[in-house]
Amino acid sequence: MNVLLFGATGMVGRGVLRECLLDAGVSRVLSVGRSATGQTHPKLRELIVPDLFDYSAVREQLSGFDACFFCLGVSSAGMSEEAYRHVTYELTLAAAKVLVRLNPQMTFVYVSGAGTDSSERGSSMWARVKGATENALMRLPFKAAYMFRPGFIQPLHGVRSKVALYRWVYVLASPFFGLLRRLAPRYVTTSEQVGRAMLAVARRGAPTPLVETADINALR
Repeated sequence: MNVLLFGATGMVGRGVLRECLLDAGVSRVLSVGRSATGQTHPKLRELIVPDLFDYSAVREQLSGFDACFFCLGVSSAGMSEEAYRHVTYELTLAAAKVLVRLNPQMTFVYVSGAGTDSSERGSSMWARVKGATENALMRLPFKAAYMFRPGFIQPLHGVRSKVALYRWVYVLASPFFGLLRRLAPRYVTTSEQVGRAMLAVARRGAPTPLVETADINALR
């Protein structure tokens, strides 16, 4: 399997990259982003794209892939709905529309979030925008598209958030992860399991295109 990975420098993307590189069934991984991952591996190649709304100069390098794991995302804190929609909905669709033309047999996996609003009419701004993004992706003619909606993600194997505040939250919460996973298994997963679940749906699919935390934990 040949994999395209967007957002490999973020917490979720780093976890997914690790699982892809460890998986014997993955032949190559192309990381696409504005900056390099800082990692080297025989399977890994990196494509630096300064403007993630414009792929005209790199189109020929984006074909021949079986799966795309789209892990790019930003916090909506302090952002207007227009600005958040631009860097969430518009940025994601800019990539997806190019990829579906080049790789119509691709499985596209998008990292959304628990509580995403599929109706696009709820009171939560981020949830509406994520819901609109999910709906637009599922309308594209990919072989399959899955929307991952993880809740709380425990970072493993040295994976860390790029956001300083989140890093402190994870440090403070780390002694309680085991308890949280026992008490609320439907809401807590790990960076390792997210990566493995993405590989599983790329290979075998999933019962529903909306993949919640409990589904992520069940996928093998």
